[in-house]
Amino acid sequence: MTTEDCFRLGTVTKTRGLKGELQVYIDFEEPEKLKFKSLFLEIGGKLVPYFVTLFKLPMKNVAYLQLEDVDTIEKASLLIKKDVFLLNKIKPKKKKNEFGLKDLLHFIAVDENEGELGEIIDIQEYPQQFIATVPYKNREVLFPLNQNIIKNIDVAKGVVLVDLPEGLLDIYLD
Repeated sequence: MTTEDCFRLGTVTKTRGLKGELQVYIDFEEPEKLKFKSLFLEIGGKLVPYFVTLFKLPMKNVAYLQLEDVDTIEKASLLIKKDVFLLNKIKPKKKKNEFGLKDLLHFIAVDENEGELGEIIDIQEYPQQFIATVPYKNREVLFPLNQNIIKNIDVAKGVVLVDLPEGLLDIYLD
């Protein structure tokens, strides 16, 4: 199992109580639509499967999680700051009108002038905009995702056509 087979649900933030319950920060939109009995935690660069005995959403972006065989605070403490993943096959399908900028993750970025830049490996959300990260010529290139930059999105092919500002790539390559 690899992270490409999964999507990130959130991160374990702390333990809760003495019986191994965990608190998870959820950064997936609409987690209440998810139905699952198992999940994966990223431990030492590998995805480790766990069966879920309890999953509650008491407030926005927070979940309480109990895992089978994690029944003490000591066992739970080892899982703090671990990312939580679910299989891609249980991810709810989005309608075309629900497609957002975060969905461009793993799309291939193609610049109108430079050609193919590479796969978008990260998208960061800031208060004013989204920033994409693409490895290009052995450097990480960052560029904004907005209507001035994005010229076309081909969802079927997984390609986003961009028109980067003149000189932006030069900043990273010099």
